[in-house]
Amino acid sequence: MYIDPHVHMVSRTTDDYARMAVAGCVAITEPAFWAGYDRSSAQGFHDYFRQLTDSEPRRAAAYGIRHHAWICINPKEAEDHGFAREVMGLIPEFLQRPNVLGIGEIGLNRNSRTELAVFEEHLELAAKFDTLVLVHTPHLEDKRKGTRLILDAIRNQGKLKPGRVLIDHVEEHTVRSVLDAGFWAGMTLYPDTKCTAARAVDIIEMHGTERLWINSAGDWGHSDPLAVPKAAAVMRARGHAADAVRRITLENPRIFLGQSANFSDAPLRPTAADLGR
Repeated sequence: MYIDPHVHMVSRTTDDYARMAVAGCVAITEPAFWAGYDRSSAQGFHDYFRQLTDSEPRRAAAYGIRHHAWICINPKEAEDHGFAREVMGLIPEFLQRPNVLGIGEIGLNRNSRTELAVFEEHLELAAKFDTLVLVHTPHLEDKRKGTRLILDAIRNQGKLKPGRVLIDHVEEHTVRSVLDAGFWAGMTLYPDTKCTAARAVDIIEMHGTERLWINSAGDWGHSDPLAVPKAAAVMRARGHAADAVRRITLENPRIFLGQSANFSDAPLRPTAADLGR
């Protein structure tokens, strides 16, 4: 059994759900993210949020996988502050949906002032509605600076408990600062711009398994929705005990996500509606 706590299944085929189920996936969480193009209206986001909270849970349930979502305007589309606020006005409605865990994936893309302002306003929403938070850190050379800006913004906001915030896409040069500040850290097994399985296992060996998880972030790009069980195989091949593998791939996500009453990884029997009958 495993949980993939960050995967964009709206971009994946139904066959991917079948493969994940066979590999032992019991639950996923899907953050709102960039679709590969900039949406032109808040209505486009409204329809996307409906997909995350209505259509996609049924598609997952047909394979016995529990689907959970996060809602936000992603940092890549946050440069127009007025547009971002219009989209954020939709968020409270969707936070009431039964599969929604909180605000995410918010954060920074180019570390701009507007992105930071929108990030801070998302944090205020999370504090107001007492939700979990999932944070995207920038890619490649901007990651260290962006991570520092993100940690400072959360600390300055002062209303969110670090243990209810997951800082995602950490790498060797950012993981320690995230963990030392009391946050949870996610390693993303994305072949080009984030971690390989081998690098993720290196990080586990250097920093332990406390408040750390792995995810695939499988989406429309070069990615693999089976990255989590494949990384588990790498852990086993390098001599890690079954308990350590289970902690990284199941127990740690279960602990963090279980802080939301909407999270469940209990066995799921598909209904006739889930199966399209």
